[in-house]
Amino acid sequence: MSTKDAQPILLDVKGLKTWFPIRRGILQRTVGHVKAVDDVSFFVRRGETLGLVGESGCGKTTVGRTLLRLIPNSGGEVRFDGKDVFGANAVDMRRLRREMQIIFQDPGGSLNPRMRVGSIIGEPLEVHGLTQSADETRAKVEELLVKCGLWKQAADRYPHEFSGGQRQRIGIARALSLNPRLIVCDEPTSALDVSIQSQILNLLGDLQDEMGLSYLFISHDMAVIHHICDRIAVMFNGKIVEEGSRDEIINRPKHEYTRALLSAVPEADPRRKRTRIKLANGRM
Repeated sequence: MSTKDAQPILLDVKGLKTWFPIRRGILQRTVGHVKAVDDVSFFVRRGETLGLVGESGCGKTTVGRTLLRLIPNSGGEVRFDGKDVFGANAVDMRRLRREMQIIFQDPGGSLNPRMRVGSIIGEPLEVHGLTQSADETRAKVEELLVKCGLWKQAADRYPHEFSGGQRQRIGIARALSLNPRLIVCDEPTSALDVSIQSQILNLLGDLQDEMGLSYLFISHDMAVIHHICDRIAVMFNGKIVEEGSRDEIINRPKHEYTRALLSAVPEADPRRKRTRIKLANGRM
């Protein structure tokens, strides 16, 4: 048992459901539902990374946004450090927002192009009253930029002046500004070049060790999940079909869908051939 396995549970998700209505006719009556997330349960311990992996459209991003209450849930329970997230009132939810943050997939689209980087990162500090003056906000922003591998003067520039990898570092700095305990990483490297992906993954690992962060890491890439996660939950058609430690899932997968995902990982050695597994329903 690793030291992380002995840590208490920080995020506990039970029976989570997110259904989107299907409306038809002039009156737009509900005739059915798209069950994007259907009875999903998992937990994240303090200081660990849980990887939520699956192909596009399986519901993994919806899980992350629902548990943060960015999307309304249709059922289930989410507890953060024992507190009921879905039952929290406006005041309690404001406090929880400081504890739970998100890093978005698109580093460009998630940053306001009309705001300077200093204002993007500093805005959460001012909204939550964590700084008392403009100088204090600026000092904190510069500290976060340096911590995320950028330079202090980057605060005076606009997002379009940075590369994709640098914009993602800005997004990470913004997520860290409130000193959260849990960060939902929604495919934070999928829009980046492979060489930049490794830099961002290493940065996230270093920040976790330094700040004791917990991550829910959402990705469709098994290679990325293998690199950064302690445990893995495999999602298919709105449900979790397999969950276990990283070594169990990677080396001893039990579910057919997990084996299909692993078979799609590119092989580094061109002389070695890997048989691609296709599921009966034609997906993958």
